[in-house]
Amino acid sequence: MTTKVPLVLSLSQITSTLETLDLIPLIEEGFIALSSNKAIVPPVGELLFENPKGESHIKYGYILNQPYFVIKIASGFYENPRLGLKSSQGVMLVFSQHTGVLEAILLDEGHLTDIRTAIASMITLKHLAPKHHTKIGVIGTGIQAKLQLKYLNTVSACKEIVVWGRTTENVNAFKNYFKDSGYNITIASSIQELADSCNIIITTTPTTQPLLLASQIKKGTHITAIGADTPEKIELESAIIKKADIIVSDSIAQSKTRGEIFKARQDNCLPKDKLIELGHLIKNPELGRQNNDQITVADLTGVAVQDIMIATAIINNNKI
Repeated sequence: MTTKVPLVLSLSQITSTLETLDLIPLIEEGFIALSSNKAIVPPVGELLFENPKGESHIKYGYILNQPYFVIKIASGFYENPRLGLKSSQGVMLVFSQHTGVLEAILLDEGHLTDIRTAIASMITLKHLAPKHHTKIGVIGTGIQAKLQLKYLNTVSACKEIVVWGRTTENVNAFKNYFKDSGYNITIASSIQELADSCNIIITTTPTTQPLLLASQIKKGTHITAIGADTPEKIELESAIIKKADIIVSDSIAQSKTRGEIFKARQDNCLPKDKLIELGHLIKNPELGRQNNDQITVADLTGVAVQDIMIATAIINNNKI
């Protein structure tokens, strides 16, 4: 019997392939499969570390009638930049659904997780953002905040960005990073200032204390919250979920253990009749925003179907 040697792709090979892919419809397909009960996604496995502060998530699953199942390990260690390392790390292992044979090892160093997360955010903007928006607020200045602006032009022509970060050094570095991008970036002195001037807000931080408060949210605002992907993290005051007209989760099942919706449930602030799963919204856009006065919230905790779809596309574009 012969042993099949798996395809092994480096980060540089993966990033080159990404440039050739139309990622939004690709990831949308995965969300639709999840909401149509055509995906098997077990609960997230995770390891949380205190010294140094960090976390590692294990997400895995398969989509019916597709060739592969995927096991993804993605880590975030927040002190890594001090060591000259990226905070995000990881690998994707891709196996045949038919034989269990290891087909590919994607040495993406967490990059595919970062990308598919940013694309999910763009999908929520595509389906929930108010039609008339002149400024977009970004809370946070890290990898995910930067990726929001990298992909923003796929769903919005807006070039006016307001950013808030914890330190002057971070926000200045963020602004400088985009100095030749065509974006006009304003640094907000407070989150209140950001919320006052923006009707789209994207939160991208690993905070465990709410940063954005219900009293700061004006009519017509859309919020996409990305950072809270463990039970301990929260970026939004639970009262924002209670105040919202439409609440979207990438996975309702997963939102029972992590994210903004999880916290809102604990605080009795979740109006269940307003909760929609993202795959249903993609398939039925009429479930989304009806007017420019509605407050909408998307809570993204990251789902294995995103990893399956992006990993499959990478492999299909690298087959010999």
